Amino acid sequence: MRYPFHDRLEKGPILADGAMGSMLYAEGVDYHRCFDELNLTDPALVQSIHRRYLTAGAEIIETNTYSANRFKLARHGLEAKVREINRQGVRVAREAREMVGEPIFVAGGIGPTGLTFRPGLKTKQSEIELAYKEQAEGLIEGGVDLFILETFTTLEELSTAVHAVRSICDLPIIAEVTFNEDGYTLGGDDPAKVVEYLEDLQVDVLGINCTIGPQGSLAIIERMAGCTHTPLAVMPAAGQPSLIDGRFLYLSSPAYFGEYARRFVEAGAKIIGGCCGTTPQHIKAMKESIAYLQPAQTRSVIVSQQLEPLQEEATAAKEAPTPLAQKLANGKFVVSVELDPPRGINPAKVIAGAAMLRDLGVDSINIGDSPMARVRMSCIALARLIQEQSGVETIIHFTTRDRNLMAIQSELIGAHALGIRNVIALTGDPPRLGDYPNATGIWDVDSIGLISILKRLNEGRDYAGNSLARPTSFFIACALTPQAPDRVKERERLRRKLDAGADIVMTQPLYTKEEVEECLDYFGPIPVPILLGVLPLQSYRHAEFMHNEVPGIFVSQELRDRMQRAGEKGIEEGIEMSCELLTDTKDMVSGTYLMPSFGRYEVVGEIVKAVFNGQIG
Repeated sequence: MRYPFHDRLEKGPILADGAMGSMLYAEGVDYHRCFDELNLTDPALVQSIHRRYLTAGAEIIETNTYSANRFKLARHGLEAKVREINRQGVRVAREAREMVGEPIFVAGGIGPTGLTFRPGLKTKQSEIELAYKEQAEGLIEGGVDLFILETFTTLEELSTAVHAVRSICDLPIIAEVTFNEDGYTLGGDDPAKVVEYLEDLQVDVLGINCTIGPQGSLAIIERMAGCTHTPLAVMPAAGQPSLIDGRFLYLSSPAYFGEYARRFVEAGAKIIGGCCGTTPQHIKAMKESIAYLQPAQTRSVIVSQQLEPLQEEATAAKEAPTPLAQKLANGKFVVSVELDPPRGINPAKVIAGAAMLRDLGVDSINIGDSPMARVRMSCIALARLIQEQSGVETIIHFTTRDRNLMAIQSELIGAHALGIRNVIALTGDPPRLGDYPNATGIWDVDSIGLISILKRLNEGRDYAGNSLARPTSFFIACALTPQAPDRVKERERLRRKLDAGADIVMTQPLYTKEEVEECLDYFGPIPVPILLGVLPLQSYRHAEFMHNEVPGIFVSQELRDRMQRAGEKGIEEGIEMSCELLTDTKDMVSGTYLMPSFGRYEVVGEIVKAVFNGQIG
């Protein structure tokens, strides 16, 4: 069968990863530990190394299963866990690939058993083949894309491993032997004999790895290239290790590897990578050296090459603040307008409204999340459409009412992938208020918990502490109801929201300068920007409804009387009142959050015109 790996192999040189064992050692794992067992006991560490190779540019990552065969695991009392360790090794590598989100290959790594074929050997060849088959089955169960059989010193044992794998699958095989400095294997075979032998086994790629450094490896790969058309792989060690201050260190530099990477490809190698002592820095240098030889790619490679703690690695890759955040940081008075998603499947009216408001100069569009617990189009879907078709930044309202912890994080990650960065964290209206009063609210967390989730995602981890490989870049808003029935509780909740990581506060509607002053006095000091909620009144009846039937809204008797006197000119009067409020409070807040009633975008459009035409302030 032809696999995607075969297609990629035809397009140009492929970069594999580097060492796993020496990387684990550098992270403090003792050489006497079973490195393969770390797939079970410390998968986060193994995964972090995979990810560092991926962000350096590797297209093949090899599972941490080099010694995960029955014979070597028996030294640590782990021979009963062969399948589990191999299966988990693939899972860890696949999760690293999923986090990075790039089309790379996961190779199942298989090394020698440590038993050589020699006269008097007590272990039968059939037992060794069964051990390889057992390991390969675990790797297949985990979902590998191909196999790398590496660091074999004898062709006989490599042949046994190949036959074991081929007996259960036809996945691609890269078969690599290791040579001594004299240019021969431990079994006494020269490069031409190795090529002839491996061609008979019909492996997909053959080559050399480990033991000797780039210079010796180049000489051998050149000899191999002269006698085969089978694709070649070369993955040298970073020279011979030196014991310095009690630690083994490899001295071949990344720049040195970069130089030889190009020479390997020019000699005919189709796959290049590294073995013992190589690091993501080496792989990055090789990537840069052969980039001009590789096919055009869409990979978004992050350059983060130091062996830093995962937290620092995530921080280094963080995006710039959102345009909204940057405007606020620069002191611009921002204007945002809330638009409700449609009840049906056609978003044309809302998108047209967003385009109209964009032309008037608004900075962002707020999108409700099925407000009042009434079924509407997904806020995430609509935000994507508005940003794509009208080019204006959005802020999605995101509630915890409808989603458990898993769904919250899944949807937020998806929203981020769609380019949505601004989120106001809300608990959500109870279902009993809306179309489905018998529906069940979830509320695994409230708005405070949601802010904590967003903050963790921005640190590159999910709520359980699992790494995302890259941090998100959400700008986190929280709501404030200044006229809440229990203001003491509302003030305490605001403090907790700010402590959880909210970047901006957006208030429910207020109507007078005195109310704004009293709000800032009671709830302050507030150390983040504030957007003042403004909901223009439409008529006297609208004012009465807002005051008497909407929780958290207060419209003074004076303003209600004013609306009554306005009669049929209530809309104009409501616009005038809103403009007066913004004129009186523009220096107290960082911007405004306009809420059109009844879908009348033109009403808030008049206020937007006043803001940007200098009539306010």
